[in-house]
Amino acid sequence: MYPSTLTQLARANPFHSPLISLQQGDEWKHAPRQKGETQRKLAAASFKDEGSVSCEYGSNKYYALCGFGGILSCGLTHTAVVPLDLVKCRIQVDPDKYKSIFNGFSVTLREDGFRGLGRGWAPTFIGYSMQGLCKFGFYELFKALYNDMLGVENAYLWRTSVYLAASASAEFFADIALAPMEACKVRIQTQPGYASTLRECAPKMYAEEGVWAFYKGVYPLWLRQIPYTMMKFACFERTVEMLYKYVVPKPRSECTKPEQLVVTFVAGYIAGVFCAVVSHPADSVVSVLNKEKGSSAAQVLKRLGPRGAWKGLFARIIMIGTLTALQWFIYDSVKVYFRLPRPPPPEMPESLKKKMALASH
Repeated sequence: MYPSTLTQLARANPFHSPLISLQQGDEWKHAPRQKGETQRKLAAASFKDEGSVSCEYGSNKYYALCGFGGILSCGLTHTAVVPLDLVKCRIQVDPDKYKSIFNGFSVTLREDGFRGLGRGWAPTFIGYSMQGLCKFGFYELFKALYNDMLGVENAYLWRTSVYLAASASAEFFADIALAPMEACKVRIQTQPGYASTLRECAPKMYAEEGVWAFYKGVYPLWLRQIPYTMMKFACFERTVEMLYKYVVPKPRSECTKPEQLVVTFVAGYIAGVFCAVVSHPADSVVSVLNKEKGSSAAQVLKRLGPRGAWKGLFARIIMIGTLTALQWFIYDSVKVYFRLPRPPPPEMPESLKKKMALASH
């Protein structure tokens, strides 16, 4: 029996695209499955030579290496764009002084020098490495779990809902890991003179506000990151599927590894643009909230208004588009390097094709 709540949510979401609705008569019941068949058909790559992969799909080693790929993809990319992130945060919290992305760089260089553009790199690297570990590792775990819960046919029909549910579940835990370092990063970047290093900032925040100083931004983080991650994973997965179906002139199995990684990068950039737009208002709230003491997310949002909530969007689109593309590229490269099972674009199960053929007659 499938979980009724998950099924209802899947049918209610605006991104679903089931191909057919069928009555489950006796002659259409699922055929008995061998142990592990559902999971491998849905979520593992098809390999003619089993020796071509280094571990079993769904094993502890598989999830551990996926988490390691997440550490590299998120930690390195977010650290690389710290200067752009710093200017973006300053535009959000002080738009009178930092009027645009180019003006923001000019003012920062004039006041703090070239070294000032790197402020907050340490909490950025640590925080987003922890977030990447949970985001990608748990996404793979929850995706396999939800696929198994739904079964082969329903998992194919409701695959976008699976991507959305798995990514939201993973991001919930990822943001708890990110919140303390994100609070330190924003405080360092947006309050000149408060602290210049993580070692100076963290003890000072704890002395002033206690543990709550590190987690007061977790709720707006969820508001920002969960929609962002849902869009990031669902849009990426479906874009890859569409690229191989309509753009790439040959099946993925016939593409070389570099060709596959190019498709990954393009799909990642497209997903990143949508991510930036969806999550930007909450990102503005997080930036202001971590700068101020005693404010709530609702108070900050009301004070910013519609115009203030969208300040810095152009910088964020550039940053998140590039960031997301690089993250998927690095993550997929890690899978290639460690020879992990890499799922091909989903295909309709044979049993469902037979049912559709019967229904059409």
